[in-house]
Amino acid sequence: MSVSLPPDVNQAMCPSRGVLEHVTSRWGVLILAALLDRTPLRFSELRRTVEGVSEKMLAQTLQTLERDGFVHREARPVIPPHVEYSLTPLGREAAEQVWGLARWTERHMEQVLGARERYDEARG
Repeated sequence: MSVSLPPDVNQAMCPSRGVLEHVTSRWGVLILAALLDRTPLRFSELRRTVEGVSEKMLAQTLQTLERDGFVHREARPVIPPHVEYSLTPLGREAAEQVWGLARWTERHMEQVLGARERYDEARG
């Protein structure tokens, strides 16, 4: 009989580490945020919104987020194909969390840049 331990992200083999990586990756955060801001979005709309993401990375990240239960993909049977992406309730909760961190980062950029400058001056 095996005993199941509660998730602990600090444990090397805990599957929560993979989920954390998915939602906090550069593209994961930005895709979740885009879908939080406006949903549903088509693939091309997401690509325009998340500047710099390649088609391949966008497709891979969407597939990962869908597999984890954060994103819902709806393909409509029309020609040309019409696929829309939206957040699931779990995805909305995750998006709100990581988007809060992203906005915090924006608000504190001046302090971070100042700290970097002081660090570099002390080392250089």
